[in-house]
Amino acid sequence: MLLTADAVVTGREVMRPGWIEIGAGVVLGVGVGVRNDAHDLGAVTVVPGFVDTHVHGGGGGSFAAGTRDETLAAMQFHLLHGTTTMVASLVTATSDELLREVEQLSDDVRAGVIAGVHLEGPWLAVSRRGAHDGTLLRDPDPDEIDRILALGGDAIRMVTVAPERAGGIDAIRCFVEAGVIAAVGHTEATYAQTRAAIDAGATVGTHLFNAMRPIHHREPGPVIALLEDPRVTVEVIADGVHVDPALYRHVANSAGPDRVSLVTDAMSAAGMADGPYRLGPLDVQVVDGVAHVAGTDTIAGSTATMDKLFRFAVRHCGLPSDEALLRAVQQTSINPARALGLPADGLTSGSAADLVVLDAELAVTGVLRRGEWVVGP
Repeated sequence: MLLTADAVVTGREVMRPGWIEIGAGVVLGVGVGVRNDAHDLGAVTVVPGFVDTHVHGGGGGSFAAGTRDETLAAMQFHLLHGTTTMVASLVTATSDELLREVEQLSDDVRAGVIAGVHLEGPWLAVSRRGAHDGTLLRDPDPDEIDRILALGGDAIRMVTVAPERAGGIDAIRCFVEAGVIAAVGHTEATYAQTRAAIDAGATVGTHLFNAMRPIHHREPGPVIALLEDPRVTVEVIADGVHVDPALYRHVANSAGPDRVSLVTDAMSAAGMADGPYRLGPLDVQVVDGVAHVAGTDTIAGSTATMDKLFRFAVRHCGLPSDEALLRAVQQTSINPARALGLPADGLTSGSAADLVVLDAELAVTGVLRRGEWVVGP
């Protein structure tokens, strides 16, 4: 398959026009110019498939349900919006329920449906619990961690830990030694405690600012510690609800092009009508597309998709057009994949043939996954 388009953004450069050759599910080559024997996609922009490393569900499906049908519903919904790789996030649950969910999702990882599992809890701060059941939050227990690692194995891709909890730093070390990415989030940690977590091996900041001790001029807290350390990739939910555009620009400029990862934190209500939903054990109400824990003003994940975040990044990064496209590709594909140890090549010879076709308004008109068209072109 040989394609040409007005613009091809590889992750390293913008080619205007550009071509891409695909075969056996991989990219065989990319280049600048027009190939006369290629299928012309027209006035569109081709970018690498989006990588969402923090997502709880979508299209009515929830990963917490722990069933293949719900996992497929969520995966297929987000695939239509350009997410070709996703890591399934689980909210806090009882130990038995968490093990059940991990067991099912591990099977989904081995089947190639999802790229891994992210445990967002239960080792979080009660005061920064967000949309987690505070009665189920607990200190890390070595026995529970051993059971999870034994059951999930390589499928456990990332865990979020509040390092100030008793045993939090030791848990981070344990996960890192097991090859799992450790993230700091849902935390009341001080600057010093966050630094200790990073030194113990934490390399991701879970949805920066949200469910996190805020910055104070005499106690910088986790935000500053995470932002200033070059070893850390920071997640941002750039959906226009969780962070202001000015704050997004500040984070992008502070962290640089390689350290910001845009995530949806989407729940099952993504792509669905307003109304009542569940996020793990909690009731959630969605009004005007914004999810809150029922009866509160606490945001409960999002209803966003990665193409929405891509558009947000391009329109609010404050860079010229091609630089903005390149920055958005880095934040929605290259950086999140690299942060979690997934292939992070973008569109280059030998990389997976995962790509998204965007029109002039950056709306998805085509999605190619593993060399097969899912949408369009």
